[in-house]
Amino acid sequence: MTTTTHILRRRRFLPLFVTQLLGAFNDNLYKTAMVLFVVYSVYHSEEAEGTFSAVASLVFIIPFFVFSAISGQLADNRDKAKIIRIIKLCEIGIMLVGAAGLYLVWRGIAVNLVAIPLLMLALFAMGVHSTFFGPIKYAILPQHLNEGEVLAGTGLVEAGTYIAILAGTILAGWIPVEWAAAGVIVTAVIGYIAGRQVPPAPPQQEPEPLDFHFLRASFDLVRKTLHDRRVWLAIMSISLFWAIGTVLFIHFPPLVKNNIHGTKEVASLFLVIFSVGVAIGSMAVNVLLKGKVSARFSPVSVIVMGLMVVAFYVIASSWPFEPGSQLHDPNVFLRQPLAIPLMLSLLGIAISGGMFVVPLYAFLTTFVPKAQTARTIAANNIVNSGAMVGGSIVVAGMTALSIPILQQLLFSAALCLVSSWLARKLLAAERDVEVTPAE
Repeated sequence: MTTTTHILRRRRFLPLFVTQLLGAFNDNLYKTAMVLFVVYSVYHSEEAEGTFSAVASLVFIIPFFVFSAISGQLADNRDKAKIIRIIKLCEIGIMLVGAAGLYLVWRGIAVNLVAIPLLMLALFAMGVHSTFFGPIKYAILPQHLNEGEVLAGTGLVEAGTYIAILAGTILAGWIPVEWAAAGVIVTAVIGYIAGRQVPPAPPQQEPEPLDFHFLRASFDLVRKTLHDRRVWLAIMSISLFWAIGTVLFIHFPPLVKNNIHGTKEVASLFLVIFSVGVAIGSMAVNVLLKGKVSARFSPVSVIVMGLMVVAFYVIASSWPFEPGSQLHDPNVFLRQPLAIPLMLSLLGIAISGGMFVVPLYAFLTTFVPKAQTARTIAANNIVNSGAMVGGSIVVAGMTALSIPILQQLLFSAALCLVSSWLARKLLAAERDVEVTPAE
């Protein structure tokens, strides 16, 4: 029996895995249904569509920047299983608000005055939900898993997350928006039931007072991660990865509509391919590393990612220009001569991205004391969210300057070079630590 199949059969991992899977599924069913419906049915210009997509990403990311420090403190100082139950109960209420927004925008009732503000409110609240759940899903792994199981568990969580993103994205692109409104409520209820099965995970230290001053707490939390250079370099590398991912996800819906001339089902297909690729990369790097936590493959993986972004840009730039043409459904899209090369380049971006980022998350849960794991993940989330906010602002700025969305893809390729440089420094630091004890 492999480590992966072994931990999937255990209550110390399976309920958490299912809870995370359902949460990621619901996030993406809601977000994708919202963005695709508004982009394709409400707005009718590339600039407005790009701006809405960027603002939606920004609204979801801001809570990570504001509340991550508090969430990390809470997870390290309270029973993580109890926090999960509270978070999943709140998700039901959030999705009731989001479903109301989806219903109103579908019916065309007070779209700009009520419906879109409700959609954004629920999106912000789901960002808060994910902020408080994020540190727990990684910090609980070294508490419930053996040392040799942590990388496999991290890989499963990452792969499961992207499989859930895949499922949510597929449904959001193919089912009517009113069905999505009902689906997010049902999923939230099932997620709450699954979360109640997570075994107790009491704090690994004496509880400390919580600092609710988010600016001071955030600054202190990030500053304390500097003591281990490997952890800090891993956080910076992960942050750039998520900045790249944010830019790509913002671009996909308007790019598919305006450059590829695809329907929302084609936009959903692009998001699906990206999710599948990251899941494949997450599992592949675990096999290559044979359970060892190492950044060995990270520098070359992100260079390949950058090359694949450039390839995607070149192919998309060569797409036939069809002014005023009807949008193509997936069947018509797949018959285009450049469709397969375009999808393969996108798959290459995602696979190499998954191979890059998974070992870095494992660093954060194995190279710090268990009592500090959640706060380390929270510090990572703060820096990640700052990078993603920066990416969203840059995209909004480039869009305001009338830089075509297709040209903006090259910004992602440039970030890959910086990520590779950071990953090389991390690998060098890792090797220095390995050599030092023997000297």
